[in-house]
Amino acid sequence: MNYVAWAVVALVGYSVFTPLASLATDQIPSTVVALVANSMLAVSAAAVIVYRNESVVPYLAGENAVYMYAAGIFLSAGIIAYYQALGAGPVSIVVPIFGMFLVGSSLLGVVFLDEPLTAKKVLGIVLAAVGVWLTTS
Repeated sequence: MNYVAWAVVALVGYSVFTPLASLATDQIPSTVVALVANSMLAVSAAAVIVYRNESVVPYLAGENAVYMYAAGIFLSAGIIAYYQALGAGPVSIVVPIFGMFLVGSSLLGVVFLDEPLTAKKVLGIVLAAVGVWLTTS
């Protein structure tokens, strides 16, 4: 599959995941839901690594490993906060606010990864922010 197909699979997975996680947090503490759901993610990733016969150890150290560990720290903080928000508030407000990561990631890509900032991208960022504002109002 190409990256667009994978992105669509991710879209469907996250779209279905969010309401299910919200329903789970009605009766189960959000930290328990986070632990179980993300443990399933870790086991699934390990299964894919085994299936592809990939090695993990060579990547645990080295120049780019620091980015992997930093990504894990930020992902952990973000996901735990996301579960907390889903447990406390409505999906229709939590998800659009969470979805602003698209704006944040786009801006970080422009600033730190030298990705181009086009008029089209600026318009998309502005429209995303407006969409969040409209959805959460």
